[in-house]
Amino acid sequence: MPGEKSEHDLLKEIPSPSTRLWAGLCIILSIFIIFTVYTIHEVRWLEDFQVNVVQRNRKASLQLLRLQNDAYLLAISMRDMALGKSKYPILDWQSEFTRLRADMTDASNQESQFAVSTPASDDKRTQLRGALQVFGSAADQVFALARNGREAEARGQIQTLLESKRAVITEIASRLLVLNDQAQAEAAERISAVYAYVKREILIVIGALFLLALGTGLYTLEANRKTFARLHHLAERLQEQSEQLRKLSWKVINLQEETLRHVARDLHDEFGQILTAIGMMLARLDQKVAGHDAALLANLQEVKHIVEETLQNIRDRSQMFRPAILDDFGLDQSLQWFVGQFSRQTGIEVHFEGKITHGFFPREDAIHLYRIVQESLSNVARHSKAHSAWVTLRDSDGELNLEIRDDGVGFKMGPEISRNAGEGIGLMGMQERAQHLSGTLTVHSAPQQGTVVSVRVPARKPSTQSTVEKVS
Repeated sequence: MPGEKSEHDLLKEIPSPSTRLWAGLCIILSIFIIFTVYTIHEVRWLEDFQVNVVQRNRKASLQLLRLQNDAYLLAISMRDMALGKSKYPILDWQSEFTRLRADMTDASNQESQFAVSTPASDDKRTQLRGALQVFGSAADQVFALARNGREAEARGQIQTLLESKRAVITEIASRLLVLNDQAQAEAAERISAVYAYVKREILIVIGALFLLALGTGLYTLEANRKTFARLHHLAERLQEQSEQLRKLSWKVINLQEETLRHVARDLHDEFGQILTAIGMMLARLDQKVAGHDAALLANLQEVKHIVEETLQNIRDRSQMFRPAILDDFGLDQSLQWFVGQFSRQTGIEVHFEGKITHGFFPREDAIHLYRIVQESLSNVARHSKAHSAWVTLRDSDGELNLEIRDDGVGFKMGPEISRNAGEGIGLMGMQERAQHLSGTLTVHSAPQQGTVVSVRVPARKPSTQSTVEKVS
C-alpha cells in the first residue's frame, strides 16, 4: 500500500548531515569574517569621531579668539573714552560696551560647549565667567558716574579699575587657549595609543576565535557523522520493531473483528433461536390456558413480554457487534441505522448526513470506517458532555471523507494528546484502521468548542464479489 511503502522508504529519505554541517561551518567562519570587517569599520568610525572632537576643540579655540578680539576692541574704546578731550561723552559708548559684553558672554558659553573638559580648564572657565561679571559691574558703575555728571571721575575709573578687569579677561582667555591646545595634543596621543592597542587585541582575539571555531566545527562534523551513523543503525532496528508491532496490532484488530463476528453470530443464531422457541412454546401455552386461569395467563403474558424484550436486546447487541445491515445494504445505511440506535440508547441527538454515490464501498473495508464512527461516538458519550453530534459521509474526486463532530466541552490540543496510562487505545485503533485503508485520521478540538474527528481514505471500486453480494 502507498502508506506502507512510504514508511519503508522513511530511512532512505533521511538526508545526510554532512552537507548541512559543512554549511554551518562555513556560516560560522563567515560570521567571524564579517565581525572582523565590522570591528575595523567601527574603529575607523571612532577615529573619525575623535577627529570631530579635535574639530570641536578648534571651534572652542575660535571662540576664545573671538573673546580676545572683543577684549581688544574694548581696550580701544576705553582708550578713547579716557581721553579728556574726547568729542563723545562717555554715555555714548554704553551701547558699544553692551554689544561687546554680550558677544563675549556668548563666546564664553559656546567655548564651554565645544571644549574638552579638564579640571584646570574648568577652573579657568569659572574664573572667566566671574571676570566677565566683575567687568560688567565695573562698566555699569562707570556709566552710572557719567550719567550723574561725574565725567572726570568716570574716566579715572576707566584707566584704573576697568582696564585692569579687561586685562584679567584677556589673560584668562590666553591661558584657556594654551590649556585647550595642550589637552588636544594629549588627547590625540592617548587616543592613538589606545586605538593601536585595541586593534592589536581585536586581531588577536579574532585569530583565536577563528582557530577555535575551525577546530570546533571539524570536531562537531566528525562527531555528528558518527552519531548519525549510530542513529541510522538504531532507526533500522526501530523500523523493524515498528513493523512487527504494526503487524501485531493488525492481527489484534482482525482477531477482535473475528471474535465480534462469532459473538454476534452466536447471539443471533443460538440464543436467538432458543428465545424464539421459548416464545413459541409460551404462545401455545397461552392458548391452552386462555379462559381457565386468569392469574396464570397474566404471568404467562409477562414472561412472554420479557422473552420478547430479551430477544430484541440480543438482536440489537448482535447488530452492534457485527451489523448484518453492513453486509446487506452498505456503509451509508449502516451508519444511519447505528446513529439512530446510539441516540436512543444515550439520549444524545446524533444527525447523520451523506451517502456513497459512486459505487459500493467494500464491506471488508467498510467495517473499519464503521468501527471508527462507533469508537468516536462512544468517546462522545463518555467524555464530551455533548448534547448533539453530527456524522457526515461524503465521496468525491476518488476520496471518501468521514467526519464526526460534537458540541461538547472539547479539550486543549498539544503536540500529543495527553492521556493516562491505559487510555488512548481506541484512538490508536482508529488510527491503525485509517492507515490500513491508506488514509489519514485527524483530531481537532479546543476547550468549549467541541471535537472533530476527520477521516480521509481513497475511494475503492467494488469488487465483482461485492457487487454480486450487493445485487443478491
